[in-house]
Amino acid sequence: MSYFLPHIDAMSGYVPGEQPRGRTFVKLNTNENPYAPSHRVAEAMMPILLEGRLRLYPDPVGTRFCETAAKLHGVHPDQIMTGNGSDDILTILTRAFAGPGRPVASAQPGYILYETLAQIQNAPFRSVEYPVNWTLEPEHLRDLENPAMFYLANPNSPSGTAMAPDQVAKLAEALPCPLVVDEAYADFADTNCIELVKTHPNVIVSRTLSKGYALAGLRLGYCIASAEIIAGLNKVKDSYNCDMLSLAGGIAALEDQAWLRDTRARILATRERLATFVAELGYLVPPSQANFVWCEGGPPAEEVYKALRERDILVRLMRYPGREPALRITVGTDEQIDFLETALREIV
Repeated sequence: MSYFLPHIDAMSGYVPGEQPRGRTFVKLNTNENPYAPSHRVAEAMMPILLEGRLRLYPDPVGTRFCETAAKLHGVHPDQIMTGNGSDDILTILTRAFAGPGRPVASAQPGYILYETLAQIQNAPFRSVEYPVNWTLEPEHLRDLENPAMFYLANPNSPSGTAMAPDQVAKLAEALPCPLVVDEAYADFADTNCIELVKTHPNVIVSRTLSKGYALAGLRLGYCIASAEIIAGLNKVKDSYNCDMLSLAGGIAALEDQAWLRDTRARILATRERLATFVAELGYLVPPSQANFVWCEGGPPAEEVYKALRERDILVRLMRYPGREPALRITVGTDEQIDFLETALREIV
C-alpha cells in the first residue's frame, strides 16, 4: 500500500549530479565554480554568527538583497523575489502556474528538472526540440496547445548555447503564457534577457548565485519579473525560504563585481582551451556561453565517462531520448583541465 498520490508514485524523480564522498576526484560534473567566492561573503556573514542573530527569523522577502539586486539590474526592488537557489525559484513558478490540465513546456534537450517539476504538479509536460542550430523560432511553438508556462534555459544546459535577446523576445510575443528565461549561467554569457522584463510582461528571468558567484553551497537565487507577477509569486513561496546567512552573503557577493569580472575572465579563457582540445578529439562542440562544454558525436561518451572515472575525474554523462549519450564537462581550473586533457588523450 502506498500513501503517496498516484502521480508521485509513478514518477522517477530528479537525480542530481554525483557529489562523491570519501574519495578525491577532479570534479567537473556539476558546473560548480572552481574558485573561492569573494572574501566579502564570509565577512558579511560573520557578525550574524558572533552576535547570536540566528535565533531570529530572517527577513521573509529579503528586502536588502532585493534592493541590491534591483540596483545591479536596473529594476525596482518589488520586481525581485528571492529563493533557496534558483531551483526553489523554478519550483515556486511551477507551483504558481502549472497543474492538471495546465501544461509545462520546455525546449529540449534542456534542464531535466523542468519535467520533474511538472510531474510533481501532475501537469502535462510538452517539449519542443531544438533544431541543429540550437535556436528556436516562433514557428517551432505553433503545435503547443495552451501551455501554462514555457521554460527556456538560456544559456542552455546541456549545450551551453544561448539565444540573443531579440530572438527570445519573438518567443515571448508568440506565447500566451509566462516565458521563464532560466539564466543560471548568464554570468558567463555575452548577453542576457533582463531588459525584456521591462518590455514583455510575460517574461520572467531566473538567476542564481551558485555558478558565477561560486556560492552553490549557500543556496541563493532570485527572479526578476513585473511587480504584479512577483506579488503573486510571494503568495506561493515558503514564508522564510532564504536564511539570514545566505541573504547577507548574497548581498556581499553582488556588491563585489570586480571579483565577478576577474573570475569570469579566468573561466572564459579556460573554456576556450577546453572547447578547442575536445573538438580536436572528434567531438561536436557548440559554442558555449556557460561554464561548461557539451561534447557529442565523437568517441563513445559512456566508455569515455567510465575511463575518466577510473582516473578519478568526474564529468557528466547525459542521456536524452532520441540522442546518443553525450558528455558535459565543467570548466575547472587550468590545472584541472590540464589533468583532464592528458587523461582524455590517453583514453581516446
